[in-house]
Amino acid sequence: MRDEQLPLPLRHTALRCAVGHYCPLGFHATWAYLAATARPAPDLRRDPAALLRALETLEESRRVRLDELAAFAARRQIEKAAGRRTPGVINTPRMRGPHWPGETAPSRLGLVAAVANRHTDFRRLPLPDETLFRTGRAHQLADLHTRLDNCATAYLRHLGRPEAPTRAALTDTIHEIERLVHPGYAPLNAYLLMWLRFAHLVAYAAAAPRGQ
Repeated sequence: MRDEQLPLPLRHTALRCAVGHYCPLGFHATWAYLAATARPAPDLRRDPAALLRALETLEESRRVRLDELAAFAARRQIEKAAGRRTPGVINTPRMRGPHWPGETAPSRLGLVAAVANRHTDFRRLPLPDETLFRTGRAHQLADLHTRLDNCATAYLRHLGRPEAPTRAALTDTIHEIERLVHPGYAPLNAYLLMWLRFAHLVAYAAAAPRGQ
């Protein structure tokens, strides 16, 4: 990545491989975040300086993430010794779901770019085939899809500063989608889990401390 003697396309590929190994927001959302924060020229295919800025952002986040994991492991070792075998809910939110580790607040511009990237793909997803769920659920699923789309649109319209009603609607939508997910294998889960991943990204971005 830092070897300036290598062709730029090869260094660009190396960065994508690095993101494949560490992508706290998911691969595509993490890439969008890095491209947006590598300003003022975020074209990572043609700008070696932007490529290095993106790498530095990724490395800093990974370093903080490793520190978080080490602290969590040390805390769990103490808890297990005291007989507490299951981690509490308050100890695990950063261990699951989208989260951009860093010593400062995540970039608002980066999170907006990440949500915009995933929102485009979300809108391309077809609604579940009616053979995958019981009769009468089509309207409910279409409504949930529309509500999630509206929440993401509102987040983007307000450039990462959604109003309280949007955040509340997003929370309600997530809970309703989660209630439809069945344990184990269920064909409908393939759609619902993709919706949930996107919904949790929007929720994290909407609730994250406001960086630049």
